[in-house]
Amino acid sequence: MELLRPCMDASYGAKSVSYTGTAGVTTTWPTGPQGVLVWCTTDAYIRVGEGVTATTADTPIPAGTPIPFHLPQPSTGVSGTGAPWRVSAIQVSSGGTLYCKPINIR
Repeated sequence: MELLRPCMDASYGAKSVSYTGTAGVTTTWPTGPQGVLVWCTTDAYIRVGEGVTATTADTPIPAGTPIPFHLPQPSTGVSGTGAPWRVSAIQVSSGGTLYCKPINIR
């Protein structure tokens, strides 16, 4: 079993954002973490990466269930550009709040 380790550096704090039929998008984090732990107050579709905005074609997650998402680690950042990354959510059927915290996996 792998253990999740929250990133404790101040630049990797937890974030939250509201979403409805319009996607909510967090502010960004710098590259570095291996993943992000995501949970929502209602069923939602999630997208993680650089400059992303969730759509109903993205990964659905159930309400109240923390889900770890892996962040690919190319040598210069999440997708090779070294750019900051973010998390986005859009509702399945009702609005809510997206919560997320960068993590490392051991």
